[in-house]
Amino acid sequence: MTMKASIKDVVRRGHLGALSAVVLGAVVVTVLPGCGDSNIFVLQPLASKPSTITIEDSGEKAAYIPSTTETIKWGRLPNATDVPLVTITSGSVVVFDTLSHEGLLEDQGRNPADYFGSHDVEKQYVLDDAIEIAGSSINHDFYKDGPHIVTGPIAIEGAMPGDVLKVEVLNLIPRVPYGVISNRHSKGALPGEFPETPRPSEPLHSHDPQTLGNVSVFTPIEKDTETEQWLGILNNREGKRVTFPATPFMGIMGVAPNTEELVHSVPPDVHGGNIDIKDLGVGATLYLPVFVKGGLFFTGDPHMAQGNGEVALTALEQSIRATFRITLIRNNVAGTPVGSGTLMQPFGETKDFWITMGFDRDLDEAMKKTVRESIRFLEEKLDMDRATALAYLSAATDFNVSQVVDGNKGIHALIRKKDFASILESD
Repeated sequence: MTMKASIKDVVRRGHLGALSAVVLGAVVVTVLPGCGDSNIFVLQPLASKPSTITIEDSGEKAAYIPSTTETIKWGRLPNATDVPLVTITSGSVVVFDTLSHEGLLEDQGRNPADYFGSHDVEKQYVLDDAIEIAGSSINHDFYKDGPHIVTGPIAIEGAMPGDVLKVEVLNLIPRVPYGVISNRHSKGALPGEFPETPRPSEPLHSHDPQTLGNVSVFTPIEKDTETEQWLGILNNREGKRVTFPATPFMGIMGVAPNTEELVHSVPPDVHGGNIDIKDLGVGATLYLPVFVKGGLFFTGDPHMAQGNGEVALTALEQSIRATFRITLIRNNVAGTPVGSGTLMQPFGETKDFWITMGFDRDLDEAMKKTVRESIRFLEEKLDMDRATALAYLSAATDFNVSQVVDGNKGIHALIRKKDFASILESD
Protein backbone atom coordinates (compact mmCIF):
# COMPACT_ATOMS: atom_id res chain seq x y z
CA MET A 1 0.00 0.00 0.00
CA THR A 2 1.27 3.51 -0.82
CA MET A 3 0.03 6.59 1.00
CA LYS A 4 -0.57 9.05 -1.82
CA ALA A 5 0.51 12.66 -1.73
CA SER A 6 1.21 14.64 -4.86
CA ILE A 7 4.23 16.80 -5.55
CA LYS A 8 1.69 19.25 -6.96
CA ASP A 9 0.36 19.66 -3.42
CA VAL A 10 3.51 21.54 -2.46
CA VAL A 11 3.32 25.31 -2.22
CA ARG A 12 6.54 26.02 -4.08
CA ARG A 13 8.01 29.09 -2.44
CA GLY A 14 11.65 27.92 -2.22
CA HIS A 15 14.53 28.30 -4.61
CA LEU A 16 17.74 26.57 -5.58
CA GLY A 17 19.98 29.60 -5.73
CA ALA A 18 22.69 29.79 -8.37
CA LEU A 19 23.01 27.13 -11.01
CA SER A 20 25.56 24.44 -10.23
CA ALA A 21 28.14 23.74 -12.91
CA VAL A 22 30.90 21.19 -13.04
CA VAL A 23 33.66 20.96 -15.62
CA LEU A 24 33.92 17.38 -16.85
CA GLY A 25 36.96 17.06 -19.07
CA ALA A 26 36.48 19.75 -21.70
CA VAL A 27 32.69 19.71 -21.40
CA VAL A 28 30.72 21.94 -19.05
CA VAL A 29 27.78 20.03 -17.56
CA THR A 30 25.20 22.47 -16.17
CA VAL A 31 22.66 21.29 -13.63
CA LEU A 32 19.43 23.16 -14.23
CA PRO A 33 16.40 23.66 -12.00
CA GLY A 34 13.50 22.54 -14.15
CA CYS A 35 10.76 24.27 -16.05
CA GLY A 36 10.99 27.67 -14.39
CA ASP A 37 9.74 26.28 -11.06
CA SER A 38 12.52 26.54 -8.49
CA ASN A 39 11.23 23.61 -6.45
CA ILE A 40 11.15 21.18 -9.37
CA PHE A 41 14.66 20.12 -10.29
CA VAL A 42 16.81 17.09 -10.93
CA LEU A 43 20.56 16.51 -10.67
CA GLN A 44 21.16 13.78 -13.22
CA PRO A 45 24.49 11.89 -13.26
CA LEU A 46 27.50 13.87 -14.48
CA ALA A 47 29.09 10.83 -16.15
CA SER A 48 28.46 7.14 -16.63
CA LYS A 49 31.71 6.00 -15.01
CA PRO A 50 34.20 7.26 -12.41
CA SER A 51 35.83 10.43 -13.72
CA THR A 52 37.86 13.45 -12.74
CA ILE A 53 35.89 16.67 -12.49
CA THR A 54 36.62 20.24 -11.48
CA ILE A 55 34.62 21.95 -8.74
CA GLU A 56 33.55 25.26 -10.27
CA ASP A 57 33.62 27.37 -7.11
CA SER A 58 37.14 26.36 -6.01
CA GLY A 59 38.75 25.08 -9.20
CA GLU A 60 39.79 22.00 -7.25
CA LYS A 61 40.03 18.65 -8.99
CA ALA A 62 37.81 15.92 -7.57
CA ALA A 63 37.06 12.28 -8.22
CA TYR A 64 33.48 11.73 -9.33
CA ILE A 65 31.76 8.41 -8.55
CA PRO A 66 28.34 7.81 -10.15
CA SER A 67 25.89 5.14 -9.04
CA THR A 68 25.68 2.53 -11.81
CA THR A 69 25.33 -1.23 -11.98
CA GLU A 70 29.15 -1.33 -12.06
CA THR A 71 29.78 0.94 -9.05
CA ILE A 72 27.15 -0.10 -6.51
CA LYS A 73 26.19 -2.99 -4.31
CA TRP A 74 22.49 -3.40 -3.55
CA GLY A 75 21.92 -4.57 0.00
CA ARG A 76 25.56 -5.50 0.72
CA LEU A 77 28.72 -3.65 1.74
CA PRO A 78 32.19 -3.92 0.24
CA ASN A 79 34.58 -6.37 1.90
CA ALA A 80 38.29 -7.21 1.73
CA THR A 81 37.94 -8.83 -1.71
CA ASP A 82 36.57 -5.76 -3.49
CA VAL A 83 38.62 -4.01 -6.16
CA PRO A 84 38.47 -0.22 -5.68
CA LEU A 85 36.78 1.84 -8.37
CA VAL A 86 39.51 4.47 -8.11
CA THR A 87 42.49 5.19 -5.86
CA ILE A 88 42.84 8.73 -4.53
CA THR A 89 45.64 10.48 -2.69
CA SER A 90 45.25 11.65 0.89
CA GLY A 91 43.39 14.96 1.12
CA SER A 92 41.50 14.49 -2.14
CA VAL A 93 37.92 15.60 -2.71
CA VAL A 94 35.43 12.98 -3.87
CA VAL A 95 31.90 13.58 -5.20
CA PHE A 96 29.42 10.68 -5.05
CA ASP A 97 26.05 10.74 -6.79
CA THR A 98 24.19 8.54 -4.33
CA LEU A 99 20.78 6.94 -4.73
CA SER A 100 18.01 6.31 -2.28
CA HIS A 101 16.57 2.80 -2.46
CA GLU A 102 13.06 4.10 -1.80
CA GLY A 103 10.95 4.07 -4.93
CA LEU A 104 13.21 1.37 -6.41
CA LEU A 105 12.45 -1.55 -4.12
CA GLU A 106 10.41 -4.59 -5.09
CA ASP A 107 7.51 -3.77 -2.78
CA GLN A 108 7.21 -0.45 -4.62
CA GLY A 109 7.26 -2.14 -8.03
CA ARG A 110 11.01 -1.83 -8.82
CA ASN A 111 10.10 0.82 -11.37
CA PRO A 112 10.85 4.35 -10.12
CA ALA A 113 9.40 6.05 -13.20
CA ASP A 114 6.04 4.41 -12.51
CA TYR A 115 6.26 4.73 -8.74
CA PHE A 116 7.10 8.43 -8.70
CA GLY A 117 4.85 8.99 -11.70
CA SER A 118 1.96 7.87 -9.50
CA HIS A 119 2.77 10.97 -7.42
CA ASP A 120 2.69 13.27 -10.45
CA VAL A 121 6.48 13.35 -10.90
CA GLU A 122 7.19 13.55 -14.62
CA LYS A 123 9.73 11.03 -15.89
CA GLN A 124 12.27 13.76 -16.70
CA TYR A 125 12.43 14.50 -12.95
CA VAL A 126 13.13 10.88 -12.02
CA LEU A 127 16.84 10.09 -11.80
CA ASP A 128 18.26 8.24 -14.80
CA ASP A 129 20.55 6.16 -12.57
CA ALA A 130 17.59 5.08 -10.45
CA ILE A 131 15.74 3.92 -13.55
CA GLU A 132 18.82 2.13 -14.86
CA ILE A 133 19.59 0.21 -11.67
CA ALA A 134 15.98 -0.72 -10.88
CA GLY A 135 15.45 -1.93 -14.42
CA SER A 136 18.68 -3.89 -14.61
CA SER A 137 19.28 -7.58 -14.02
CA ILE A 138 21.35 -6.83 -10.92
CA ASN A 139 20.50 -9.39 -8.27
CA HIS A 140 18.68 -8.10 -5.20
CA ASP A 141 16.76 -10.32 -2.80
CA PHE A 142 14.08 -8.21 -1.13
CA TYR A 143 13.88 -10.59 1.83
CA LYS A 144 17.52 -11.51 2.40
CA ASP A 145 19.52 -8.47 1.28
CA GLY A 146 19.50 -5.03 2.81
CA PRO A 147 17.55 -2.34 0.96
CA HIS A 148 20.42 0.12 0.53
CA ILE A 149 22.20 1.09 -2.67
CA VAL A 150 25.84 1.44 -1.60
CA THR A 151 28.29 3.26 -3.87
CA GLY A 152 32.00 2.39 -3.88
CA PRO A 153 34.48 1.41 -2.70
CA ILE A 154 37.35 3.77 -3.36
CA ALA A 155 40.90 3.27 -2.07
CA ILE A 156 43.11 5.85 -0.39
CA GLU A 157 46.73 5.54 -1.48
CA GLY A 158 48.95 4.15 1.29
CA ALA A 159 46.14 3.30 3.71
CA MET A 160 46.89 0.19 5.73
CA PRO A 161 45.32 -1.55 8.75
CA GLY A 162 46.07 0.51 11.85
CA ASP A 163 45.59 3.81 10.03
CA VAL A 164 42.56 6.10 10.19
CA LEU A 165 40.53 7.81 7.47
CA LYS A 166 39.37 11.32 8.26
CA VAL A 167 36.18 11.91 6.25
CA GLU A 168 35.06 15.54 6.12
CA VAL A 169 31.52 16.14 4.86
CA LEU A 170 31.85 19.19 2.60
CA ASN A 171 28.52 19.36 0.81
CA LEU A 172 25.24 17.45 0.54
CA ILE A 173 22.80 18.53 -2.18
CA PRO A 174 19.40 16.92 -2.81
CA ARG A 175 19.23 15.53 -6.35
CA VAL A 176 15.42 15.67 -6.53
CA PRO A 177 12.79 17.61 -4.53
CA TYR A 178 11.11 14.57 -3.02
CA GLY A 179 11.74 11.48 -0.94
CA VAL A 180 9.94 8.61 0.76
CA ILE A 181 9.36 7.50 4.37
CA SER A 182 8.49 3.81 4.69
CA ASN A 183 7.10 1.41 7.28
CA ARG A 184 7.20 -2.31 6.50
CA HIS A 185 5.72 -5.34 8.18
CA SER A 186 7.90 -6.99 10.85
CA LYS A 187 10.18 -3.95 10.95
CA GLY A 188 10.42 -0.61 12.70
CA ALA A 189 9.96 0.21 16.38
CA LEU A 190 6.44 -1.27 16.51
CA PRO A 191 6.56 -4.52 14.53
CA GLY A 192 3.21 -6.28 14.64
CA GLU A 193 1.42 -2.99 15.36
CA PHE A 194 2.44 -1.01 12.27
CA PRO A 195 1.75 -0.93 9.39
CA GLU A 196 -1.95 -1.04 10.28
CA THR A 197 -2.65 -3.04 7.14
CA PRO A 198 -3.29 -6.78 6.82
CA ARG A 199 -0.14 -8.73 7.54
CA PRO A 200 0.94 -10.78 4.51
CA SER A 201 0.66 -14.54 4.82
CA GLU A 202 3.79 -16.69 5.11
CA PRO A 203 5.70 -17.75 3.18
CA LEU A 204 5.88 -14.70 0.96
CA HIS A 205 5.86 -15.56 -2.72
CA SER A 206 5.03 -12.18 -4.17
CA HIS A 207 6.50 -8.69 -4.29
CA ASP A 208 3.13 -7.25 -5.24
CA PRO A 209 2.73 -4.02 -3.25
CA GLN A 210 -0.92 -4.73 -2.49
CA THR A 211 -0.09 -8.24 -1.25
CA LEU A 212 2.72 -7.07 1.03
CA GLY A 213 0.76 -4.21 2.59
CA ASN A 214 3.79 -2.04 3.31
CA VAL A 215 3.24 1.71 3.68
CA SER A 216 5.40 4.28 1.88
CA VAL A 217 4.70 7.98 2.32
CA PHE A 218 5.76 10.18 -0.60
CA THR A 219 7.29 13.34 0.89
CA PRO A 220 8.14 16.48 -1.13
CA ILE A 221 10.66 19.04 0.10
CA GLU A 222 10.93 22.77 -0.47
CA LYS A 223 13.33 25.51 0.55
CA ASP A 224 12.20 28.43 2.69
CA THR A 225 13.40 31.57 0.90
CA GLU A 226 13.94 33.53 4.11
CA THR A 227 15.83 30.98 6.17
CA GLU A 228 17.34 28.88 3.33
CA GLN A 229 16.16 25.85 5.34
CA TRP A 230 14.88 22.81 3.48
CA LEU A 231 11.50 21.61 4.75
CA GLY A 232 9.79 18.24 4.46
CA ILE A 233 6.08 18.42 3.65
CA LEU A 234 3.39 16.08 4.98
CA ASN A 235 -0.38 16.58 5.20
CA ASN A 236 -3.00 15.82 7.81
CA ARG A 237 -6.32 14.16 6.93
CA GLU A 238 -7.78 17.49 5.82
CA GLY A 239 -4.83 18.17 3.53
CA LYS A 240 -3.32 20.84 5.77
CA ARG A 241 0.45 21.07 5.68
CA VAL A 242 2.81 19.73 8.30
CA THR A 243 6.37 21.00 7.79
CA PHE A 244 9.58 19.89 9.46
CA PRO A 245 13.26 20.83 9.02
CA ALA A 246 15.11 18.73 6.47
CA THR A 247 18.89 18.68 6.87
CA PRO A 248 20.68 16.09 4.72
CA PHE A 249 23.19 13.52 5.93
CA MET A 250 24.53 10.21 4.72
CA GLY A 251 23.15 7.23 6.63
CA ILE A 252 25.95 4.96 5.39
CA MET A 253 29.63 5.89 5.51
CA GLY A 254 32.20 3.23 6.16
CA VAL A 255 35.24 1.17 5.25
CA ALA A 256 35.51 -2.46 4.25
CA PRO A 257 35.75 -4.89 7.17
CA ASN A 258 38.51 -7.50 7.02
CA THR A 259 36.38 -10.38 5.83
CA GLU A 260 35.71 -12.27 2.61
CA GLU A 261 32.16 -13.05 3.69
CA LEU A 262 29.16 -11.14 2.36
CA VAL A 263 28.45 -8.11 4.56
CA HIS A 264 24.80 -7.15 5.00
CA SER A 265 24.10 -3.43 4.55
CA VAL A 266 21.70 -3.01 7.48
CA PRO A 267 23.57 -3.45 10.81
CA PRO A 268 26.23 -0.83 11.63
CA ASP A 269 29.42 -1.98 13.33
CA VAL A 270 33.05 -1.02 13.99
CA HIS A 271 33.62 -0.48 10.26
CA GLY A 272 30.85 2.13 10.17
CA GLY A 273 28.21 1.36 7.57
CA ASN A 274 24.59 2.14 8.38
CA ILE A 275 25.28 4.29 11.43
CA ASP A 276 22.32 6.65 10.78
CA ILE A 277 23.52 9.56 12.94
CA LYS A 278 21.79 12.71 11.76
CA ASP A 279 24.44 14.99 13.30
CA LEU A 280 26.97 13.87 10.65
CA GLY A 281 25.82 16.39 8.05
CA VAL A 282 27.68 19.18 6.27
CA GLY A 283 30.60 20.38 8.38
CA ALA A 284 30.92 17.13 10.33
CA THR A 285 33.92 14.81 10.32
CA LEU A 286 33.85 11.04 10.66
CA TYR A 287 36.97 9.11 11.71
CA LEU A 288 37.08 5.50 10.54
CA PRO A 289 39.69 2.88 11.51
CA VAL A 290 41.23 1.09 8.51
CA PHE A 291 40.91 -2.71 8.40
CA VAL A 292 42.15 -3.55 4.88
CA LYS A 293 44.70 -2.17 2.42
CA GLY A 294 43.40 1.03 0.83
CA GLY A 295 40.68 1.45 3.43
CA LEU A 296 37.97 0.94 0.76
CA PHE A 297 35.58 3.77 1.64
CA PHE A 298 31.92 3.61 0.58
CA THR A 299 28.75 5.60 1.13
CA GLY A 300 25.00 5.38 0.56
CA ASP A 301 21.59 5.48 2.26
CA PRO A 302 21.18 9.24 1.73
CA HIS A 303 18.72 10.96 4.07
CA MET A 304 17.09 14.36 3.90
CA ALA A 305 15.79 14.22 7.48
CA GLN A 306 15.62 11.83 10.43
CA GLY A 307 14.43 11.92 13.99
CA ASN A 308 16.56 10.14 16.57
CA GLY A 309 15.18 6.62 16.77
CA GLU A 310 14.04 6.40 13.11
CA VAL A 311 11.01 4.60 14.50
CA ALA A 312 8.97 3.94 11.33
CA LEU A 313 11.89 2.03 9.75
CA THR A 314 13.24 4.62 7.32
CA ALA A 315 13.99 8.30 7.62
CA LEU A 316 13.10 10.72 4.82
CA GLU A 317 15.10 8.78 2.24
CA GLN A 318 16.21 10.92 -0.68
CA SER A 319 18.98 10.81 -3.28
CA ILE A 320 21.91 13.14 -2.50
CA ARG A 321 25.02 14.45 -4.28
CA ALA A 322 27.64 14.06 -1.55
CA THR A 323 31.07 15.71 -1.47
CA PHE A 324 33.79 14.58 0.94
CA ARG A 325 37.43 15.30 1.62
CA ILE A 326 39.21 12.11 2.69
CA THR A 327 42.54 12.32 4.50
CA LEU A 328 44.78 9.46 5.59
CA ILE A 329 46.12 9.61 9.14
CA ARG A 330 48.94 7.12 9.52
CA ASN A 331 49.51 5.05 12.63
CA ASN A 332 46.18 6.14 14.05
CA VAL A 333 47.17 8.48 16.88
CA ALA A 334 48.12 12.00 15.77
CA GLY A 335 45.12 14.02 14.60
CA THR A 336 42.55 11.43 15.66
CA PRO A 337 40.29 11.08 18.71
CA VAL A 338 42.85 8.67 20.18
CA GLY A 339 45.37 9.73 22.79
CA SER A 340 46.98 6.33 23.07
CA GLY A 341 46.33 2.92 21.64
CA THR A 342 44.20 2.46 18.53
CA LEU A 343 40.86 3.81 17.29
CA MET A 344 38.66 0.72 17.20
CA GLN A 345 35.38 2.12 15.86
CA PRO A 346 33.88 5.20 14.18
CA PHE A 347 34.08 8.55 15.95
CA GLY A 348 32.30 11.75 14.88
CA GLU A 349 33.03 15.44 15.32
CA THR A 350 31.18 18.67 14.59
CA LYS A 351 31.94 22.31 15.35
CA ASP A 352 30.24 21.99 18.73
CA PHE A 353 30.42 18.30 19.71
CA TRP A 354 32.49 15.16 19.83
CA ILE A 355 30.30 12.17 18.96
CA THR A 356 30.93 8.75 20.46
CA MET A 357 28.97 5.68 19.34
CA GLY A 358 27.91 2.22 20.40
CA PHE A 359 26.17 -0.52 18.41
CA ASP A 360 24.58 -3.74 19.64
CA ARG A 361 21.45 -5.81 19.06
CA ASP A 362 20.60 -5.05 22.70
CA LEU A 363 19.93 -1.34 23.26
CA ASP A 364 21.21 -1.58 26.83
CA GLU A 365 24.51 -2.99 25.57
CA ALA A 366 24.74 -0.29 22.90
CA MET A 367 24.36 2.27 25.69
CA LYS A 368 27.12 0.66 27.73
CA LYS A 369 29.45 0.62 24.74
CA THR A 370 28.83 4.33 24.10
CA VAL A 371 29.49 5.22 27.74
CA ARG A 372 32.72 3.20 27.71
CA GLU A 373 33.87 4.87 24.49
CA SER A 374 33.03 8.29 25.95
CA ILE A 375 35.08 7.57 29.07
CA ARG A 376 37.98 6.35 26.92
CA PHE A 377 37.93 9.55 24.91
CA LEU A 378 37.75 11.85 27.93
CA GLU A 379 40.56 9.96 29.64
CA GLU A 380 42.90 9.73 26.64
CA LYS A 381 42.36 13.09 24.95
CA LEU A 382 41.23 15.39 27.75
CA ASP A 383 43.17 13.92 30.68
CA MET A 384 40.21 13.21 32.94
CA ASP A 385 40.38 10.38 35.44
CA ARG A 386 37.77 7.74 34.74
CA ALA A 387 35.57 8.44 37.77
CA THR A 388 35.44 12.16 36.97
CA ALA A 389 34.75 11.38 33.31
CA LEU A 390 31.74 9.25 34.23
CA ALA A 391 30.50 11.97 36.61
CA TYR A 392 30.80 14.56 33.84
CA LEU A 393 28.93 12.38 31.36
CA SER A 394 26.11 11.82 33.83
CA ALA A 395 25.73 15.52 34.58
CA ALA A 396 26.39 17.13 31.22
CA THR A 397 26.13 14.82 28.20
CA ASP A 398 23.10 13.73 26.19
CA PHE A 399 23.04 10.11 25.05
CA ASN A 400 20.75 9.75 22.06
CA VAL A 401 19.12 6.74 20.44
CA SER A 402 20.41 7.02 16.88
CA GLN A 403 18.13 4.27 15.58
CA VAL A 404 16.37 1.12 16.81
CA VAL A 405 15.57 -0.41 13.41
CA ASP A 406 18.86 -1.63 11.94
CA GLY A 407 19.51 -4.93 13.69
CA ASN A 408 22.40 -3.44 15.67
CA LYS A 409 20.74 -0.60 17.54
CA GLY A 410 22.68 2.63 17.92
CA ILE A 411 23.37 5.05 20.76
CA HIS A 412 25.49 8.15 20.29
CA ALA A 413 26.66 10.74 22.79
CA LEU A 414 27.11 14.47 22.11
CA ILE A 415 30.02 15.72 24.23
CA ARG A 416 30.08 19.53 24.24
CA LYS A 417 33.42 21.02 23.21
CA LYS A 418 32.82 24.35 24.96
CA ASP A 419 32.81 22.59 28.34
CA PHE A 420 36.51 21.89 27.80
CA ALA A 421 37.51 25.38 26.61
CA SER A 422 40.23 25.85 29.21
CA ILE A 423 41.84 22.53 28.28
CA LEU A 424 41.60 23.15 24.54
CA GLU A 425 43.01 26.68 24.83
CA SER A 426 46.08 25.42 26.70
CA ASP A 427 46.93 22.78 24.05
